[in-house]
Amino acid sequence: MRALIERSRERPQAYEVALVLSDQPAALGLTVARDLGLAARTLPADRSSDRVEYGRALAAVIDQCAPSLIVLAGFMRILSAEFVDRYAGRILNIHPSLLPKYPGLHTHRKVIAAHDPVHGATVHFVTAELDGGPRIIQARVKVNPDDDEDTLAARVQTQEHRIYPVAVRWYCEGRLRCREGRAWLDGTALAEPVLYPDGDPARGD
Repeated sequence: MRALIERSRERPQAYEVALVLSDQPAALGLTVARDLGLAARTLPADRSSDRVEYGRALAAVIDQCAPSLIVLAGFMRILSAEFVDRYAGRILNIHPSLLPKYPGLHTHRKVIAAHDPVHGATVHFVTAELDGGPRIIQARVKVNPDDDEDTLAARVQTQEHRIYPVAVRWYCEGRLRCREGRAWLDGTALAEPVLYPDGDPARGD
């Protein structure tokens, strides 16, 4: 979240963060956002909260500021299909794996257990399928023999901070869209996600 805010201020013509919203009152991101002069709100929820009702309450708050794009950054609740349909093609998420490998939790642990040589992160459009929406951009990191979950996660997070603002900027500049179940960049459907930093330099990767 901090990376998204800071990058928006480096390139103010690209996008502006309108609101930071969390389901956890104690979330550090709320304090960070307020310290950076942004509006921040909490819409509390717990495990017993009904997903559909919570999604409707969340939508009511979001619609007050009418954003062009919703960006999930550390928001761990699974959104209802109704909520996702309401904002279809306007929700981005980042996931710490090279999707479609390892959707869900504990990705770093799974990569180490599988002895994968490469790990990474993926920005994708959100659909009703968990971590299954159209992929936009990926960054890769080498898995070292002595890596544990923490060291691997730290290197992946560094890449997340680089690729997420790129995808948000593409969307807000009108270059990125979701149509026909695919991600489209500069008028071309992506057969595979853009690989950062090896994408076309003309695209501003």
